[in-house]
Amino acid sequence: MKYLLWLLSAAIFFILFSFALNNRQDATVHFFFGTEWSAPLVLIVLAAFTIGMVVGALGMLPGWWKHRSAAIRQPEPLPAAHSFPPGAELPVARTHGL
Repeated sequence: MKYLLWLLSAAIFFILFSFALNNRQDATVHFFFGTEWSAPLVLIVLAAFTIGMVVGALGMLPGWWKHRSAAIRQPEPLPAAHSFPPGAELPVARTHGL
């Protein structure tokens, strides 16, 4: 399995490497106010992919913080004096909005 994963990773690398070699021609990106950027097409695609990943991660950051703080504040376990008899229905924690 380890060798199969290594082989798959090598195949993906060579496919992306051949894509980069086939797209070496210059392309121009026109921004606002007359600014432009000329670079090889593969760099423009890589920059767009990187910017998209950063924007996506920043968009998910508030949710990660919320879940992390909820995981840190876990409820304390019930003391042994509040044990329930066998077959008794256990109390269910209520969540708001779900």
